Amino acid sequence: MAELANCSQCGKVYVKQLKDICRDCYREEEAAFKKVYEFLKQQKNREATLTEVVEATGVEETLITKFIKEKRLRTSMFPKLGFPCERCGTLIVSGKLCMNCSEELKSDLQQHEALEKVVERNKDVKTTQGVYYTLDKHRR
Repeated sequence: MAELANCSQCGKVYVKQLKDICRDCYREEEAAFKKVYEFLKQQKNREATLTEVVEATGVEETLITKFIKEKRLRTSMFPKLGFPCERCGTLIVSGKLCMNCSEELKSDLQQHEALEKVVERNKDVKTTQGVYYTLDKHRR
């Protein structure tokens, strides 16, 4: 049975299939992709940055970023085409975070895990509190 949904771009009700947008918005998106691709396909524009593509085509930056993330625009063909890291804004060509932010996040997670281990170990020590041990000094 078909599922009804609201288009994430225009809000119209449509029969949901594979996309989260209605057929009209999909056509507009495809026209925008064609416009961007035709611009980048020209030899002189192959090294255009995201900002330059937006200015030249009039297509929104978020839509071009979506094309890059979906790998419809390959950064191997267009080397200066990238999108900002979600944390610091550095231009990247894949993923959501740049290498520096990713490494920093990994480091923070490792530090947090180490802290949790210490806390857990301290809990174990507290449960044995109240137990006394004696040492026999004269024992050889």
